[in-house]
Formats: sequence, C-alpha cells, structure tokens
Amino acid sequence: MTEFWTQFGIWIGALCTLAIWSFLYKDNPFYKIAEQIFVGISAAYWFVYTIYNILIPNFFEKIFTDFSANWLLLIPGVLGMMMVLRIFPKLDFLGKYPLALMVGTTAGLGIIMYLKTDVLSQVVSAMVNPFTGGTVLAVLGAFILIVGTLSGLVYFFFSKKHEGFTGGVARLGIIFLMISFGASFGYTAMARISLLIGRLQFLLGDWLGILGN
Repeated sequence: MTEFWTQFGIWIGALCTLAIWSFLYKDNPFYKIAEQIFVGISAAYWFVYTIYNILIPNFFEKIFTDFSANWLLLIPGVLGMMMVLRIFPKLDFLGKYPLALMVGTTAGLGIIMYLKTDVLSQVVSAMVNPFTGGTVLAVLGAFILIVGTLSGLVYFFFSKKHEGFTGGVARLGIIFLMISFGASFGYTAMARISLLIGRLQFLLGDWLGILGN
C-alpha cells in the first residue's frame, strides 16, 4: 500500500509539472487547473501553518497559560482581528488602522535595515586603503571597488550636466552598473535553470526511471 501511494504521488507531481510546462505552447485548461491547484494548496498550507505554528504557540497558549505576564499580546491580537473585519463591508474601515500601522512600521524598519546592510556597508567597504590588501589581486579589487562606487554615484548625480570629465566618469559608472545588473540577472537565470534541472531529474528519474539513482 505504501508503494502504491508513493507511485501515486510521483504521477501527480509529474502530471502537474507537465501541465504547468504546457503553458510554453499556449494558455490551456491543463495549465489553469494545475495553477489553481497550486494556489489553493499553498493558501491552505500557509493558513494551517499560521494557526498551528504562529497563533497557537505565540498567542493562545501564552494568553491562556499566563495571562498576567502576556496580557500585552491582546493588542496585536485585537489589531489582527480588526484586519479580518475587512471582509465585512460595513466594518471595512476598522481594518485600515492596523494595516496602516503594519505598513508604516515595516517601512521604518526596512529603511533602517537598508541603511545598515546596503548604504553604510557600501560606504565602509569603499573607505579602505587599497595598498593594504597584500596581494596584487587584493589591491586591484580594492581599486575596482572604489572606482565603481564613485563612478556609479557620479552617474546618479544629476545636478551637473554629464559632459567632459564628469560625463566620462558617468559613462564609466554605466559600465559598472551594467556589469552588476548582468551578474544579478545571470545569478537569477542560473537559479531558475537549477530548478529546471531538478524537475527534469524528477521526471526522467523518479517518474520514467530513465536516470539511475
């Protein structure tokens, strides 16, 4: 019986994979069915996951076991219930307040995190002595980092027209930006190709048995 359900799961996974890939030909009912199944299962999974792994251990258990020490949890609990009230048209306005609070808090925390991880780290990385790297490659890498950072900043400096020396530095900044964008795109494409290889291994190995273990 276990072997039957294992094979049944493999067939379902293979058919769903082929149904999604059928969109490469054109939009069709098989793709739509597989898409709706994926969205429905994902929504149901995260709904159950949220209840049993977030709400129950972090809210209900703490409230009912030690209310005096965790009564402040009622505040996010009430705000969460207010967001759910958006499904009722007459109470829709109540859901705007916790939503605004969440968006504002997320934006504030995001700005701080972005400044620490991107802006300040980039500034600190650029404020180095390139001659302390030791090896030739380390010194060259430090120079490239400094030149790329400064030329990229000059390209985004629009208070002065990009001509003459400033224009040359700005064009150099464009080259560094294109290299950066190309590397990011290549990394993304490589990740997608890795997912494709995994699906092909599943179809040719687990499903058809063409590939050995």
